[in-house]
Amino acid sequence: MLIARSIALFVLAALFEIGGAWLVWQGVREHRGWIWIGAGVIALGVYGFVATLQPDAEFGRVLAAYGGVFVAGSLAWGMAADGYRPDRWDVTGALICLAGMAVIMYAPRGR
Repeated sequence: MLIARSIALFVLAALFEIGGAWLVWQGVREHRGWIWIGAGVIALGVYGFVATLQPDAEFGRVLAAYGGVFVAGSLAWGMAADGYRPDRWDVTGALICLAGMAVIMYAPRGR
């Protein structure tokens, strides 16, 4: 159950961080304005809070593992929001990152 909760929190964190960064990008690069930028900044702050809810108390481990989720999530967000088409190397890299995330977070540590 803890692993399922942890994965759900990683997905939620990814939605807020990637979504927040995308909103800032849209506000600045696509000239959508300060409301988009402000919404992005708020979403990024919520991401920081969500990350603290992980069951593992080690900041470095949680953020390192989240990096793998961020890589895969960014590609998925690009596909959904911007029509980005990842190639086989993008997908392979994302799968490697997710495998690394699983090792970092869920490998038995003998505690």
